[in-house]
Amino acid sequence: MIAITPLNHTVPISDFNRGKAGKIFSDVKTSGLTVVMKNNAPECVLLSPDDYSKLIERLENAELLAMASERLKDINLESTETFSLDEVCKEADVKYSNKN
Repeated sequence: MIAITPLNHTVPISDFNRGKAGKIFSDVKTSGLTVVMKNNAPECVLLSPDDYSKLIERLENAELLAMASERLKDINLESTETFSLDEVCKEADVKYSNKN
């Protein structure tokens, strides 16, 4: 799980021009993120690839949850026809084996 961190770890963009990129990237690995400042305003946020992947996964999961919630609003559960797993697999021409 990604910890929510205030955006208080900053570095001026001029540090990249001064050859400090290696140190900045190393700091990102330890601090989790770094905000790059340009003209005293946040320009971008640097994240490690692992943290970025986790963030994207959480975003995708949130979008799927929102989509499922919207779909459930339109369903009347009392009058909805249901299907067994075997019926769904047969209709989709999917081989399924529940061997435990």
